[in-house]
Amino acid sequence: MSRVGSGGAGAPDGPGTAGGARATGGAGATGGAGATLRQLLVASRPVSWVNTAYPFAAAYVMATREVDARLVVGTLFFLIPYNLLMYGINDVFDYESDLANPRKGGVEGALLDRRLHRTTLLAAVLLPVPFVAYLVAVGSPVSWAVLAFSLFAVVAYSAPRLRFKERPVLDSLTSSTHFVSPALYGLVLAGEPIGRGAWIILAAFFVWGGASQAFGAVQDVVPDRAGGIASVATVLGARTTVRLAIASYLAAGLLLLAVPWPGPLASVLVLPYAALAWPYRSVPDADAALANRGWRRFLGVNYVVGFLVTQLLIWSALA
Repeated sequence: MSRVGSGGAGAPDGPGTAGGARATGGAGATGGAGATLRQLLVASRPVSWVNTAYPFAAAYVMATREVDARLVVGTLFFLIPYNLLMYGINDVFDYESDLANPRKGGVEGALLDRRLHRTTLLAAVLLPVPFVAYLVAVGSPVSWAVLAFSLFAVVAYSAPRLRFKERPVLDSLTSSTHFVSPALYGLVLAGEPIGRGAWIILAAFFVWGGASQAFGAVQDVVPDRAGGIASVATVLGARTTVRLAIASYLAAGLLLLAVPWPGPLASVLVLPYAALAWPYRSVPDADAALANRGWRRFLGVNYVVGFLVTQLLIWSALA
């Protein structure tokens, strides 16, 4: 499994999506094209690339048992352009609130120089175009619809007027869609029927994603409220949100018990996430920032769990 949200109102910067570096020194303006490219790279969250590319590639390969051009292009698309679109838009339109967020400019999110905003938006919009054009050309109407929905969710999360990240509950659902939709797209692009087991896995992944975004939003309850930013955590409160996240993690595990063997073994993999959130189940709103400790551990857990999921997929493919 992969990451979801942190940063004001559960913004999509967080464990498993880290990789930001503070870029407020004008590097893009004074350092030439090389510096600009480095900042665009930072904005795309390299540590997060795997969280969107892996679900697509795993789903596609498990459905087709093939390595072909669609797999390569799709994986490259969800590796870099998709993430630059998601996080580039986020970094530009969250700039003012990010200035006041001490977690930005380090492992938990980029802080782009204002002079790079236009360049970032242009790159974020234009880089995906050739990839999307190819995927549309080789896809079906159903795959077009799934891809369009995925891209809409990416843009709607942070773009002005839509700003789904500031609509409580919808913030968690949209953030989870960012990571589940590539997997669904991989299955649809493969052109094979989607079985009951695959739908259950997607549902469990979605529940897990919503839980992770909600837990990530807890640490920002105080600054979000001070800035007038709404999130699932500011509405429900820190302790209720943490308890909801824990319950959702466990619910995702229960869903996985219903998939064909060896899938049920994956149900155990939700326990580390529930364990990370457990110490903060009674955290008061005033001390919600303490949840950042658990959130930071999320990154390491993600990679370990991702490795174990891969072993299960290999086992399943060979069974």
